[in-house]
Amino acid sequence: MSGTIPTIDLDMFGSTAVRNARAVDDEVRELAPAVRLARENIVVLGRFEHVSKGLADWQTFSSRSRPWHDPSSVRPEILLVDDPPRHTEVRLVIAKVLSPRMLSSLTGAFKAEADAVVANILAHDGEVIDAVDLISRKFVYKVLPDLMGLPEWGRANMTAFGHMVWATLGPENELFREAMAGAGPVLEWVNACCDRSNLDPNGLGMRMFEAADRGEINQDEAKLLVQILLSAAADTTVMTLSTAIRAFCEFPDQYALLRSDPSLLRAAFDESLRWDSPSRLAGRIATRDVEVEGCVIPEGTRCGLLFAAANRDPRKWDAPERFDIRRNLKGHVGWGHGVHACVGRTLAQLEADAMLGALLPKVERFEAAGTPEPWMTTIGHGPVKLPVRAIAA
Repeated sequence: MSGTIPTIDLDMFGSTAVRNARAVDDEVRELAPAVRLARENIVVLGRFEHVSKGLADWQTFSSRSRPWHDPSSVRPEILLVDDPPRHTEVRLVIAKVLSPRMLSSLTGAFKAEADAVVANILAHDGEVIDAVDLISRKFVYKVLPDLMGLPEWGRANMTAFGHMVWATLGPENELFREAMAGAGPVLEWVNACCDRSNLDPNGLGMRMFEAADRGEINQDEAKLLVQILLSAAADTTVMTLSTAIRAFCEFPDQYALLRSDPSLLRAAFDESLRWDSPSRLAGRIATRDVEVEGCVIPEGTRCGLLFAAANRDPRKWDAPERFDIRRNLKGHVGWGHGVHACVGRTLAQLEADAMLGALLPKVERFEAAGTPEPWMTTIGHGPVKLPVRAIAA
């Protein structure tokens, strides 16, 4: 097979595959170091070594074009579709806004909201609840827009907007069309709520426009950064928190360990990112011929680097299907890697600190109360409904 990339006729992004994403992604990873998807005419890499190297090498695997890239899509066209030096300049703006120093004052507000969420679920002690709706989304969809300084009106559109943005990362199939149905009013809300005139002067969204006032970016880019923060920082955290709760149901010993040693909280959040990553794929384009274990990816080939498959690669991880908060997680790609590593990492960690930290002393255990329902989007991955029982301590 030297020099030849195997081609498979697999609908990797259709409804059936999305419902079985873990198994599908892992099967592709094990088939070969690089695999061409005939239906999409893209090459995907799923093994940890190659995904990690690909993410680190932006000169070879460029973000300027990627599978299914449509510059007129609803996704804010900034950061994700830039390479250095422009990517570096723009990233620096949002990195300053989301720096630990800037965010340190927000821990009190995060904790208060997390405590309110926990108080609400404890009122349903032992009853079946949807952990996505009443815990993860309830928390993130309040603290994030508050942090950004978005107006209160229209926030019910956040779910639909996130669904649309994630849909743009995949092919225009039936799931894409379902996500885009009724897009008009949602996009009108996004455009309005992220406008400078509607932002709280003290919110982090306004910091983007102040950077534009200083000439670091332009006014259009400032608005795009507000929009991308709204789209990128919401559902990834919702999915990772939800996945952590799902893991606590499946691995109760790990939740008990976390309760006994809360210093492992960030390790638990990171293990959730590794165990079932919220993004299946990062799109890239090869800027030169690339050899991967004897298989040559030609210059100009659009590629997919499979985050989730890499994070479960048995070549890298012992017992990758086990959720283990004491695992050595060095190098996992749940946060991405290289110049495109998650710029909102500190924010997501602070949110996890608050929400999981509020749960630990009050909830003795989580019990599965039904089958999780997957989020039906091609690239984003996680439960959209998670029936559990939260048993009070």
